[in-house]
Amino acid sequence: MPRTLVVTNDFPTRKGGIEAFVAALCERFDPDEVVVYTASMPGDREYDATLPYPVVRDRRSMLVPTPRVQGSVVAAFREHGCDRVLFGASAPLGLLAKPLKAAGAQRAVAITHSHEVWWSKVPGVRQVLREIGERVDTLTYISGFTRDAVARALTPAGRAKQQRLTPGVDSTRFYPGVGGAQVRERLGIRADAPVAVSSGRMVERKGQDKVIEAWPAVRAAVPGAHLLIVGDGPYRPTLEKLVAARGLGDAVTFTGAVPWADVPPYVDAGDVFVMPSRTRLRGLEPEGLPLVFLEAASCALPVIVGRSGGAPDAVEDGVTGVVVDPTSVTEIRDRLVQLLTDHELAARMGAAGRERALAGWQWDTIAATCRGYLGYPQS
Repeated sequence: MPRTLVVTNDFPTRKGGIEAFVAALCERFDPDEVVVYTASMPGDREYDATLPYPVVRDRRSMLVPTPRVQGSVVAAFREHGCDRVLFGASAPLGLLAKPLKAAGAQRAVAITHSHEVWWSKVPGVRQVLREIGERVDTLTYISGFTRDAVARALTPAGRAKQQRLTPGVDSTRFYPGVGGAQVRERLGIRADAPVAVSSGRMVERKGQDKVIEAWPAVRAAVPGAHLLIVGDGPYRPTLEKLVAARGLGDAVTFTGAVPWADVPPYVDAGDVFVMPSRTRLRGLEPEGLPLVFLEAASCALPVIVGRSGGAPDAVEDGVTGVVVDPTSVTEIRDRLVQLLTDHELAARMGAAGRERALAGWQWDTIAATCRGYLGYPQS
């Protein structure tokens, strides 16, 4: 039986889009077909005990391809009888493809996200990404934007190895009526309140600050409108200060960290999903293609997406949601007001979004594609 070693810094218990991406793929392998080599992190022993496949934790909290890490990864590859390798994020661990191939790996696949866009633009580290493209058999991309950005760092041979592997959604977990009414009741949000929900890690790029800046005007146009912000992160104190400064304490709810398994009802609690992501640091920090947009669409919510990197790929503009200028508080306000008041339009976009999610963005299909890149027999 083929067996894949997944080498990744990005894995639970850490929270984030790449972590969720890698975990979702691993869940869809037979337990005997996959082994994970990853970093140590708080709560990892308890989490790993719940998994049906082996997880090998390095003693370090961050993996870089040093000689010691290389030796440990190759030893795990051999000990567990693996014959192929998947890198959860290509840079920098994809450099280990060469020694793993020397140890017997028949296929090496590396996933790229928005993270690698930075690598593709910065002199010096750009060469690392170029070398990874030479060493692996397949270098995946999550959107047209990230494909083209990464391609600029690759040789023609590396570009020829690029293949699409987007994030996905499990629509048996994210669906209309999965528990949003109960979440509203628990949080003290009226059952009939117009609610915009935003979920994900709180960092400046995600644009929740612009939504908060727009919220007084939204409330003036949509009485009783409530903003539900799901998750946590380093930018949360700034967001809370913005809420306090605008006197929005009764109109905005911060849930704090929510276990990934419990997220669907929180998304379902909204009428509209909003995350106007923006590109930061002079183009070095764009959005990739966040899972949260797909999860919201699967719950039949219209989605408001910021024009940043590959994020617009998650929505069919004007059909399943809208793409906005993420720096324009006015445009964000107008689209929120439109979708919170035009219930027929919101319902139509939400239904189209769920249909689109079901048709082309399911994790089972995406995992099957990944298995194909790794050379597994196709059923």
